Amino acid sequence: MRAAGVVLNLVLTVVATGAVTTVFGFRPLLVTKRITTTTTTQLMAVTSQSTMATDKNNNNSISNADHVLFDVPVSNNGARCRIILYKKGISSDRVDIVSPAALGGLRSEEYMKFSPLGLMPCLSIQKSDNPHGISSLAESDTIARYLLSEYSAEGPSFLPDHPRSNQICRWHDVYLQSIQGCLYKPASRLPIGDFPDRKGAIAAYRRNLEVIEGFLGEDGVGGAGSSVAYLCGEEVSLADATLFPSAVFASYMLPKFDEDTTSPRPPLPPKLTRWFDDLRTNDEVFSRVYREIMDTLVKSWEETNHRWDGIWLAGLRDTAPATIFDRIISGEIPAEIVRQDEHILAFRDINPMAPAHILVIPKDRNGLTALRRATAEHTDILGRLLVAAGEIASDKTLGFGDGARIVINDGPDGGQEVNHLHVHVLGGRKLGNTFC
Repeated sequence: MRAAGVVLNLVLTVVATGAVTTVFGFRPLLVTKRITTTTTTQLMAVTSQSTMATDKNNNNSISNADHVLFDVPVSNNGARCRIILYKKGISSDRVDIVSPAALGGLRSEEYMKFSPLGLMPCLSIQKSDNPHGISSLAESDTIARYLLSEYSAEGPSFLPDHPRSNQICRWHDVYLQSIQGCLYKPASRLPIGDFPDRKGAIAAYRRNLEVIEGFLGEDGVGGAGSSVAYLCGEEVSLADATLFPSAVFASYMLPKFDEDTTSPRPPLPPKLTRWFDDLRTNDEVFSRVYREIMDTLVKSWEETNHRWDGIWLAGLRDTAPATIFDRIISGEIPAEIVRQDEHILAFRDINPMAPAHILVIPKDRNGLTALRRATAEHTDILGRLLVAAGEIASDKTLGFGDGARIVINDGPDGGQEVNHLHVHVLGGRKLGNTFC
């Protein structure tokens, strides 16, 4: 750290063991307190055991510890690393836990020297006897396995070579955590992984929890002599440390997206429910991490920032009445269907305004009562509707010639009659130039 005159951005208070005791929220620059003197303006910051830049001969160091783990309490990926540190009793002079805000935030030039993509957690290796030729590690699984190797002689081993543990860790990181943002990210952050819309990502998230449930086999979790239901028997594993923080997210967030919020489905499958409840109740370290994460989720994300109020399928839902199109989609009302797939349905208009007049609609309205209601949640389906409309306009078997008029009426002033977004494809003759 540089001397007076430099602004230090740090929003975590860390006690001697490295545990976070004060949570200021997910974004690291939310809370600051300035102190003005006659010579400098500085930002108040507190870290563990005053390790931060206390060495006058090391003014450029953010901590004098052997390692610095850049993390915040709500980080579910960083939490697996904290579980390892807490279980092994690693003191803060060996691994100091510091917010990325200490370097100016995730996107700051200083932080990205450690984590090139500005991701969290990140581990800075500062010890003098570093034989690995690398000064920092990004990605939580890499950091976790480094910590297990570095401190292998202390505390539980976390079963780093256990096949079930490694399978769960890998599945979690590739298929579950990669789409976990569907539970809390705003529409502006879509798509989520391979899923262009939130509904599809949430469905996949639930499926992958079921897959992990299947890895537990008939015997489920725990062991004959175990007082805690660990995933791989009687001993805690890296799978427990990896999956537990995501289970905290899932247990708190998934019910918000259930169609029946008064009686939502269990967020976790049965064996994972037993495991999760057992760890957060009967294991001191997992209980501690549960409180760290939940403190931010409840106090900051929910009560202060109202994060889910503006998120589709949680705070925002399609409450408009069903329309005649819903009855056509269900087959209750017959229609001359010309094209359909899992996303769209196209059928002839019963009151055609041209020799060829096809309506193209989304099968799942998903809030699209009108085009004005479209958000980033609907980018994929809007594209599918227009692609289908273009293909239909090229289909001479449907009566189209050299082109068509493709129209979306929006609202009463636009002539919309059914509150379910629909695309008109009109052709079969040369159409006039007037639109109203």
